[in-house]
Amino acid sequence: MHNTGAEPPANGASQAEGAMGVDQAFLALERELAVFLRRARATSGDMAREVHPDLEPAAYGLLVRLADAGRQRATDLAGYFGVGKATMSRQLRALETLGLVTRAQDPADGRAFLVQLTDEGRERFRRVRSARRAQYACRLAAWERSEVAELARLLHRLNGSQDVEE
Repeated sequence: MHNTGAEPPANGASQAEGAMGVDQAFLALERELAVFLRRARATSGDMAREVHPDLEPAAYGLLVRLADAGRQRATDLAGYFGVGKATMSRQLRALETLGLVTRAQDPADGRAFLVQLTDEGRERFRRVRSARRAQYACRLAAWERSEVAELARLLHRLNGSQDVEE
């Protein structure tokens, strides 16, 4: 089991870092985010395969964005996720090949294309997202609704702070 930060770190390296003046709150945050991200990556892989057996885990996030924000330009998607145009183009081609997204000319700019979920992509994604939400509800059943809302608010704030360059 991992350390929640409520008790002192179990290993000597973390204690030594604390003795050198490293902020224990940031060490605890780093530890918990590492566990969270590792589990999220594994879960995204599982969920991607549930949408389509050949779907890459990284592409699952594209489906989330398209479902939430509607049709988008590939350049806007690349900017949102902080990836290059070539990476985005490759992922969108794969989604298009799987029949999950389609591209249509942007009526505002005939040179650009808008990407959107196909009906099949929307339905497959909806089923998997519903199952994921049910898992969250089960895992967080003992939490107060206000705690869930606060976690969402703080994660939103953390995600927004990544747009700021150091």
